[in-house]
Amino acid sequence: IEKADALKRKVQGAMVYPAVVLTVALGATAFMLIFIIPTFAKMFSDFGGELPLPTKIVLALSHALQSFWWVGVLAIIAGATTFTRYYATDNGKRVIDAAMLKLPVLGDVLLKGGVARFTRTLGTLIASGVPILAGLEITARTAGNKVLSEAIMTARASIREGETVAAPLKASNVFPPMVVQMISVGEQTGALDEMLTKIAVFYEAEVDSAVDTMTSVIEPIMIVLMGGIVGGMVVAMYLPMFKLISVVSGGN
Repeated sequence: IEKADALKRKVQGAMVYPAVVLTVALGATAFMLIFIIPTFAKMFSDFGGELPLPTKIVLALSHALQSFWWVGVLAIIAGATTFTRYYATDNGKRVIDAAMLKLPVLGDVLLKGGVARFTRTLGTLIASGVPILAGLEITARTAGNKVLSEAIMTARASIREGETVAAPLKASNVFPPMVVQMISVGEQTGALDEMLTKIAVFYEAEVDSAVDTMTSVIEPIMIVLMGGIVGGMVVAMYLPMFKLISVVSGGN
């Protein structure tokens, strides 16, 4: 249980990290547009003359954000409310969870984390003497993903009818082939709990590796993105000054 909880926290941390980085990036951009760019706007209005296009674009964005910031706030609130209500429905949870599993990098972390949690929990329950039907029901409730949960419940229904666990997991096209094959071998040899534990150990290590990979990929992307945004705004603000200097130098 402790390992399952630790794994859950690690996966949740992997989901929070990109959101925090993106929020900081957007916050820094908004801060510059609201508080820093307006000082340049006043200075340019005193200078007079035609401004370069990049400068006009940045000034227009700054003016729009200052004048209509409340529209953005309302849009965020409305979007968050709509998302929350939709996700509270079975269909919404299914659609969003399926989309999350298909995301680049993060989807890989979520899938591997879900597989590790499923196999660790079910293996522990079976080893403790819990009937497999009850164990599958418990793991389905704690899967943390609607798509995985439904695949597990389909496997439970299959077992109730005398079939195997592996077949419906394979048919779901969610669980990796290696996982399905190892579960099938465990069922055939009567050592399902041991095989589930081996899968869990492997995928827990995979989650650690996937989280590290995600961090190493996101960090440089966000650095380049932030550098491009901030650098672009700085250059746009200094273009009129360069133009003024060149005019003055030419006059002299």
